[in-house]
Amino acid sequence: MGKQSWGILLLCALLVITAGCGTAGNQGGGNGEEGFSAGLVTDTGGLNDESFNQTAWEGMTRAKKELGADIKPLESKRDDDYIPNLTKFAREKRDIIWGIGFKFNKAIPDVAKQFPDQKFGIVDDSLGGNIPENVVAVTFKEEEGSFLMGVIAGSMTQSDKVGFIGGITSPLIKKFESGFRAGVKAVNPDAKVTVAYAESFTDVAKGRSLAANMYNGGTDIIFHAAGGVGKGLFDEVKTRKKGKYWAIGVDMDQSGLAPDHTLSSMVKRVDVAVFDIMKDIKENDQFPGGKEVQLGLKEGGVGLAENTDKHVPEKVMKKVEDYKQQIIDGKIEVPSTEKELKDFKG
Repeated sequence: MGKQSWGILLLCALLVITAGCGTAGNQGGGNGEEGFSAGLVTDTGGLNDESFNQTAWEGMTRAKKELGADIKPLESKRDDDYIPNLTKFAREKRDIIWGIGFKFNKAIPDVAKQFPDQKFGIVDDSLGGNIPENVVAVTFKEEEGSFLMGVIAGSMTQSDKVGFIGGITSPLIKKFESGFRAGVKAVNPDAKVTVAYAESFTDVAKGRSLAANMYNGGTDIIFHAAGGVGKGLFDEVKTRKKGKYWAIGVDMDQSGLAPDHTLSSMVKRVDVAVFDIMKDIKENDQFPGGKEVQLGLKEGGVGLAENTDKHVPEKVMKKVEDYKQQIIDGKIEVPSTEKELKDFKG
């Protein structure tokens, strides 16, 4: 069946939380209806990263509420914690065990091989297409949602200078960067996009430093795809003049971090993907093992925060909707790599 959208019905779910390592807190309670249970292992960003770990945990908490699931998190302090944390849940025989983030691309296959009767899920990596039969890989077309953020930034910049802050240089974060730069190019080919990578998903101070350098250089709008590093961007933009300097968030609605300085957020519905797969396992005994579940604008897997129109004018919102529909209709193929970006005509 290859790539497919897995029953995403994007009508609900508020995006919530995750933080720390090696300690499991049973935030589910009870054994769950019919004994259904799930475990979630965060990457080093932790449960409260205001990003993809947090949104994944929201999907788990929804499963607790609606499916009666017994849920537990394990927070990884370092990369070396991934295998022990996954193994702990596998030995508990949980019905599905999630590894959140592309950094699990070695740990998940290794542990899945040791526990062939357990089900695993990885978010943000396709494992190079070599997905074990007891693993589902959930990926997103981040470039599509990021393109819309580029349309907003390119349309609203007053200086014709916008910025992108990435976390760790990787194919995943390059998807965000490429889509964003393509969106800027489509609406404002004269705008310059400054790009910087923190080489971290947790270094808040580095995020703030990178943001300050960009703003001081004349950049007036910055989009980040950097996990917890992005908190530094919001810390910095709050010190700047209202109405002149802006930030754009990622993964979930991040406007709460700087309400007067946030134009939008590129929302990634990790919560819904995690919940829907868990629901199909429990209620239908169906699991897309060995497959990649890929979600983009068409499937409602990525999009923009609902409160985007608070600071983005109506004419720009209409432009965003127009480009969104063109992408859904296949009229625009958004680049996801540097090479594709070079060939993008705008």
